[in-house]
Amino acid sequence: MITVKEKKLSTAQKAQVINFDPNKYGTFAEIGAGQEVARWFFRVGGAAGTVAKSMSAYDMAVSDAIYGKSQRYVSQQRLEHMLDHEYGLLQKRLVDERGAEARFFVFADTIAARSYSRQQDGLGWMGIRFQGAPGKEPNDIVIHTRLFEKDNIKQQEAVGVIGVNLVHAAMEYTKDPHKILSSLLENLEPWRAEIGMARFAGPDYAEVDNRLMALELVKEGLARASLFNVSGEVVHPTEVLHGKSIIVERGSFRPVTHTTLHMLQSAMAQFVHESNMENEKVTVLFEMTLHNLQDSGEIDQSDFLDRVDILGAVGDELSENYHVMVSNFAEYYRLAGYLLRYTKEPIGVAMGIPTLKELFEEKYYESLEGGILESFGRMFKNDLRLYIYPTEDPGNNIVNAQNLEVPEHLQGLFDYLSSNGFIRSIDDFREDYLTLFSRDALEKIRCGDHNWELMVPEKVVNLIKQRGMLGYKPSPSE
Repeated sequence: MITVKEKKLSTAQKAQVINFDPNKYGTFAEIGAGQEVARWFFRVGGAAGTVAKSMSAYDMAVSDAIYGKSQRYVSQQRLEHMLDHEYGLLQKRLVDERGAEARFFVFADTIAARSYSRQQDGLGWMGIRFQGAPGKEPNDIVIHTRLFEKDNIKQQEAVGVIGVNLVHAAMEYTKDPHKILSSLLENLEPWRAEIGMARFAGPDYAEVDNRLMALELVKEGLARASLFNVSGEVVHPTEVLHGKSIIVERGSFRPVTHTTLHMLQSAMAQFVHESNMENEKVTVLFEMTLHNLQDSGEIDQSDFLDRVDILGAVGDELSENYHVMVSNFAEYYRLAGYLLRYTKEPIGVAMGIPTLKELFEEKYYESLEGGILESFGRMFKNDLRLYIYPTEDPGNNIVNAQNLEVPEHLQGLFDYLSSNGFIRSIDDFREDYLTLFSRDALEKIRCGDHNWELMVPEKVVNLIKQRGMLGYKPSPSE
């Protein structure tokens, strides 16, 4: 059967769809970057049938008087205050007159665009509170966007397009969060903006797992990375990384082994000691790349959630401030560049010897004009350090960051990075953990070899058994 591909609407057409539907009625409240979203609904005609009110409280004193004080004006907290206030007014003033037939909505945004005094990427929060049907409890969709245009006017235009996309998608595709996400950057070139976070809440999204939405943002190329805590709450990097010291470990975590956990514990202890800081001031990240998540092609969502829950079972042994990151950063220098957006504090990356050896394989940097030197220049910008856990070679010799052999023509580069503290050996390691690998534990889990239980922390053993994770099947005697 031949399916007809759905034709994408222009931004103007999307605004018209909303304007010409008498059952959609709402308020637009925008701070920063002009009133670019509301402007689309006015310019295409028919706005009287859609717009109950349009406003902008630019002055901080005026904004505080209306919405209350916030620590930051461009923040999720400010956006939520705007949605609360405007939706309450909409209901109070219009529910008797139009509540029986209209689906009420409030669109709000708070944006910091590029300006004469702010020569940086634009960024901000957008959200819509809306009813799935007249008289019903509302839903919320909240997103964070980053704007890469170098021109203020172009950033304002991008805000307008993304805002119209959000309003149209929420009101037209209410029951399909996947379609809502895929619509957010329509009619924009992909290099102009990204969606760093999306959160769905409300009666129509009771079954939506926002961790899967975070994964989808990265998978569909709408974001370079997404973060969430082990409670499943999606967070934006500004909330957990801004101005913080960070320790990160990349892996498949399928499952977490004693080695995985001890590597990060030891790296963090050394990182904290060498930086003269306190544990609670460090953000811990478990990072999974799309490559880590792909097994013979498509990403298995249940497998992904299993790994996240496993990380949740062990994360509290490291820190109260730990999060899971999903990214499309195949190369470590791209991960470093992303983290350096948000902090100038020290960054530690925990890895094993095999990963360190890969970093010195020049084939991974052929796309860079400066090759491996350019990649390392980007990665070791500011205070970033690699903490290296040793391994055991086939001859039972311990290989660490001091005796690792790299290609002869790169030895000088390796020595420079080591002598200047960019590459550091993890001092506290356990020899009995050096031959434990996630891939071996996973194979044993699937073939019923109970020796896998000796390879992973007790909390992980219990969770895998209780929930039948990663292909585990209990024996008849269990």
